[in-house]
This record gives sequence, C-alpha cells and structure tokens, in this order.
Amino acid sequence: MKKILIYLLILTFTTIPAAARQNKNDIEHAQKTFMYLNLDWWKTYQDDILTEHLKELYDSNYDLKNAELKIKENEKLVKIQFANELPQVSFDGFISRDFRSSIQRYGNMVIPSFAQNNFQLPLTASYEIDIWGKNRLKTKSTEQYLEMVKQAERATYISLTSDFAAEYFNLIKCDKLLSIQNELIKIQEEIVSKTEDKYSTGLATMNDLLAEQRMLTTLKEEKNNLEEKQDTLINTLRVYLAKGDGEISRANYGSLILPENIPTELNSEIIENRPDFKQQEANIKRAGFDVKVARRELLPSIVIFGQVGLNAYRLSNLFNSSSQLLNAGIMPSIDLFAGGRKIAFLKLKKYQFEEALNDYQKTIVEDIKELNVSLHEYKTARKNYEESLARLNLQNKTYGLMSDKKEIGSASDLDVLYNKEALLITQKDEVSNKINCLISTITLYKATGGKNLYDTPKNI
Repeated sequence: MKKILIYLLILTFTTIPAAARQNKNDIEHAQKTFMYLNLDWWKTYQDDILTEHLKELYDSNYDLKNAELKIKENEKLVKIQFANELPQVSFDGFISRDFRSSIQRYGNMVIPSFAQNNFQLPLTASYEIDIWGKNRLKTKSTEQYLEMVKQAERATYISLTSDFAAEYFNLIKCDKLLSIQNELIKIQEEIVSKTEDKYSTGLATMNDLLAEQRMLTTLKEEKNNLEEKQDTLINTLRVYLAKGDGEISRANYGSLILPENIPTELNSEIIENRPDFKQQEANIKRAGFDVKVARRELLPSIVIFGQVGLNAYRLSNLFNSSSQLLNAGIMPSIDLFAGGRKIAFLKLKKYQFEEALNDYQKTIVEDIKELNVSLHEYKTARKNYEESLARLNLQNKTYGLMSDKKEIGSASDLDVLYNKEALLITQKDEVSNKINCLISTITLYKATGGKNLYDTPKNI
C-alpha cells in the first residue's frame, strides 16, 4: 500500500510540469521549422519582396500548418506507445445492492431470501515485465516513424518554398514579356499602317499587307495567352499565401540578380541531406525494430498484477481493518497454438524489411539521377542565357546601325521598325533564358535537399 502511494505521488509530480515541457517543445519546433525556410539561401537572390513573401508563407500556408499538426499527432503516438512500458494503475469502484427473493440451497446449507450491499473500492495495478525488450522496441519503431514524419515536414517546406519562388519569378517573367509584347503590338500596328500606305501607292502587294496583318493578330493572341498566364500565376501565389484576393507584390525584372559562382560539380554524398533519403534511413530502422518485435512475440510474456483497497458489505464497516482488500500475483502467458499467425507475422515483417532496403537503394539511385539532371539543367540554362545575352547585344548593334542608316537616308522607316521588332523578340528570348536560369538554381537547391548551394562540397 505504501509503495503504491509513493508511486502515485511521483506520478503526480512528474505530470505537473508537462504543460511547461510542451510549451518548450513547441518553441523549439517553431525555431527548427523556421530554419527550414533557409532564408540565408533565398537572400542570395537579393530580392527583399521574395524574402518577405516566404516569411508570410511560413505563417499562412495551410500545407505547412497540416505538416506541423502531423508532427504533433505522431509525438502523441510515441507517448501512447511509451505508456505501454510503464505500470498501469486504475481505480475500478463497484457499489451494488443484492436482492435474493428465493431460498437458495448449497447441499445441506440453506440460504433464505435476503438483501445486502456490496462496496468494493480497489486500486488495480498491472505491469508487463519487458524481459525481452519487446515494448521498448515498439517505442523505438514508433520514434522512427516520427522521424519519417519530421522529414516529410522538412520536404514540404523545401518543396513549397521552391515552388513558390519559381512561380514568383515566372510571374516577373510574365510581367516583362507582356511589356515587350505591348511594344511589339504597337510596332506591328505601325508596320501595318505603313504597309497599307505602300499598298495604296502600289509599292506593296496584297500578300505583303495580309502577312503583316496576320502577324499583328498572332502578336495579340500571344498577349492574350500571357495575360491568362499572368492571372493564373497571381491566383496560384494567392493560394500559397492563403489570400483570397489582393495584388501580389513583386520586383521588377530589371532588379533581378542572377546568383553567381553556383557550383557546377557536386559531391554525390550531398544526397544524404535530402529528406527522402533520411526518411528511407528511418524506415529501414523502423522495419528492423518491427522484425525484432515479431520475433519476441514468439516468447512468453509475464505480467505482474495486484489490487489494494476496501471491500465491505456495510458502509459502516468500509474503513475497518477487516475490510482491507489485497491480492497480488504473476501471470505468465504463452501461445501454445495460434494457427501459424505469429510465424506469418514474423515473415511479413521480414518481407517489409527487405522492401524497405530496396526502397532505400532505389532512393539513392533516383536522388543521384535528380542531382545530375539538375546540375545539367543549370549548366545548360546558364549557357543559353549567356548566348541569348550575346545575341541581344548583337541585335542591339544591328538596330543601331539601321537607325544610323535611316539618318543618312539609306534605310526606310519600315527597315528600322523591322529591326526594332527583331530586337524585342531577341529580348524576349533573353528574358526567358534569364528566368529559366534563375529557376534552374532553385531546382538544384531542391535536388540537394534544401541546402545552401554555396555551402556544398564540390565533387572530388
């Protein structure tokens, strides 16, 4: 009795600071998830608006909130499983009144009709002795599943921030392309007008005029598609930020900075930082623990149980020494025949462990492939941007020469307009390639598991 009271007191005092510990855990988790944003990396783009949007994403996005809730759910599952390692104490009170209306016989003993009260107020305790470590292994398995959920949360952060930044830059690209497209339409309208003048004077054919008019409708159609894409991107970013409406602030294209000195060769060991890699590692450990648990299920279990309390038939006698209730015992248990269920369960866990090993190996291959593809995409995008920039410079010189020729009367207004149009079309290519190069750095960042690319070891 004294030992049980001491245990109850210890249990009470250990649960008092539980709320304080939970608050501390919540603060630590919030700090850890904020680190998942990796703002040091995003600041390399030198876009304060993007950084502020990512902070807003951290506070508002529903997918991130659900990922955090899944962490809390699985933390409770670990606590539930850990509780199975501890003794269980319960109070099962029983108060009743019996009414015996007929005579009962037990051999020569006759019991007449009677009525009586029953008062039973016991504390019941039980504890499964974990001599094989089965319950401890179950808790370890649950902890590994929690680690998998934590890595899934980190993957959500990396994916959402990367996808948001890519869509953000695509929106800036769309803004710039629309601006160029409006200039192209304006120039083409002028070309059509001058071609109509030439046609009216017999200096141009009807086919020439129709060709220019067709070009104008094509440019307007491209503008309509760009406006639709712009609206789609704005609505997509609103969903990320949990906004129903309102404008999405963004930088101008001219202020975008392309990160320099991004490594073009990376050590393949960097994939060990990826959330899916760490998930598969935790999954192997979890499956290994499950196999060990299945083996120990074949062994006997031993439960210690006992009761202490009061048992009386009259309320006035409830607290007498004669009403004290005390019993204790040990209950060994083993299944002598279970129809092969436990053997099948063990084989099942072994198959699942082999499956986890295969998934691990597959993840390594796929992660290395994704890393190599991302590196190749970045290098290609960088080269394409440099080529388009060089082509833009050449086209700009060509346009300047044509403008000079017009000044001396050796070129017409239409020649200048055609060259201006060609310059704008080349500028559209330069805009697309620059944004593609920016997005390729984001893809590479995502392939490395959200690691700052300036902190990554180069391939040896």
